[in-house]
Amino acid sequence: MSRADRFYLFITVFLLIAAIAGGVMLAVQHSRSQPVEIILSQIEPPELSGELYIGGAVANPGVYPLKEDNTLQTLLSDAGIEPNADLSHIELYIPREGEEQSPQKIDINRAEPWLLEALPEIGEVLAQRIVDYRSDNGSFRIIEDLLKVSGIGPATFENIKNYVTVSD
Repeated sequence: MSRADRFYLFITVFLLIAAIAGGVMLAVQHSRSQPVEIILSQIEPPELSGELYIGGAVANPGVYPLKEDNTLQTLLSDAGIEPNADLSHIELYIPREGEEQSPQKIDINRAEPWLLEALPEIGEVLAQRIVDYRSDNGSFRIIEDLLKVSGIGPATFENIKNYVTVSD
């Protein structure tokens, strides 16, 4: 056997031993690892009922009844999404039981007369006067601008100021 043949035989035996050793090591590692059992909990989702306040860039902000088959898209559609609404950022707040909530505020720059009638001491006539004033003079800048509406004096304003807001 020539020197070159011995060299090739040595290399072949070495590679064969390395391959066998590598295979044995992989087999040992594989047999040591036990399968991981993943158990998904079977928690029933809470039953949805009650009311949901929708505000922000919607035409009709307010409280909407929440039913089991409602989807977010249905609720937002009911509220009338405005063209400039940023739907990539929607906030949802769920209060804890017994947690005091701040009163719902009506945007006097967007509210329809029927919604304004929900305010204390604001009937059909005053609600229409608010809408007319807004149409004739532009948006309210501050809630105190309501005092410029005929029929709304300091006493009426005092009763509704915590329930109204203005938007741009």
